[in-house]
Amino acid sequence: MKQLICGSQTLDMSRVHVMGILNVTPDSFSDGGRYFSHRDGLDKALARARVMLDEGATLIDVGGESTRPGATPVSEQEEMDRVLPVVERIAQEMDVVISVDTSTPALMAAAGGLGAGMINDVRALLRPGAVDAVAKSSMAVCLMHMQGAPLSMQEAPKYDSVVDEVLVFLRERVALCKAAGIEAKRICLDPGFGFGKTLDHNLWLMNSLENVQLDDLPLLVGTSRKSMIDGVLDKPVDQRLSGGLATVACAVMKGAKIVRVHDVSETVDVVKMTEAILNAKRV
Repeated sequence: MKQLICGSQTLDMSRVHVMGILNVTPDSFSDGGRYFSHRDGLDKALARARVMLDEGATLIDVGGESTRPGATPVSEQEEMDRVLPVVERIAQEMDVVISVDTSTPALMAAAGGLGAGMINDVRALLRPGAVDAVAKSSMAVCLMHMQGAPLSMQEAPKYDSVVDEVLVFLRERVALCKAAGIEAKRICLDPGFGFGKTLDHNLWLMNSLENVQLDDLPLLVGTSRKSMIDGVLDKPVDQRLSGGLATVACAVMKGAKIVRVHDVSETVDVVKMTEAILNAKRV
C-alpha cells in the first residue's frame, strides 16, 4: 500500500514515518504525569508536540489512559477531558497527523470531529460501537494484537505460535472493519509488542516481522522503552534508548512503515540511515 488515508491528510507509505508519543496521563510507565492535563499541563503537552514535530515526527499519538501492564482503567469522561483539549489545539496550530490512543468509541468520534486523523486502538476496535465510530469517520485506524487485557495481560501469556496467532487475530479484525465500510487504505496493523507476550514472544515476533504481513497493509511497531529491552539489557526505563533504537532499525529493515517512539530525534536519524542502506544502489 502506497498511501494511508488519515482524515484530511495522507501519509506516503513508500517511506517510514515516526510517530511521537504524547501521554496526557498521570501513570504511563515511562512519562506518566509529565504532560498530564492539569493547570499548565495543556501548554506543556503542546510544547512537547511542537518539539516532536520539529524533530521530524509526522504523527503525534495522544493518549489519555495508560495501557501499561496492570494499569487501572479511567472513566470515559476523564479520558475525554484529558485528550480532547490537546487534540483540538494541535489540530489548530500544527500540520501533523494526530493519532488518538484510545479504545473508547465516544472519544474516537469526538476526536475525529476536532481534527484527529487516526485511531490507535490497543483493543483493535473490540469495544461495542468502536468499529461504527471509525467507519462513520474518515480517520485511519491502527488495529493492534493484544492477548488478554492491560490489567492482567502479562501474568502468563501462552501461544502455540505467536506469529500465526497474531496474524489470525488481525485478519479477523481487518475483515470485520472492511465489512463495516472501513477501506483498506485507512487500516494499519500493530503486532502488539509487550501486550500479552513474554520476552521470547517479543523477540521472535521481531525476528519474524516480515511474516506479519497482511494484504499489503502498513505495519506500525511500538517498542520504545518497553520491558523487552530491559529483558535483554537489564536497563531501567530511562536507559533503554540504545536498545529501542536497535529494535527500530530491525523493524524498518523487516518492513515496518510507522514506528511509535518517545525519542523522536534519535529515531529519525536511525530511520534515515536504515532507509539509506535499504535503498542503496549497486555500484
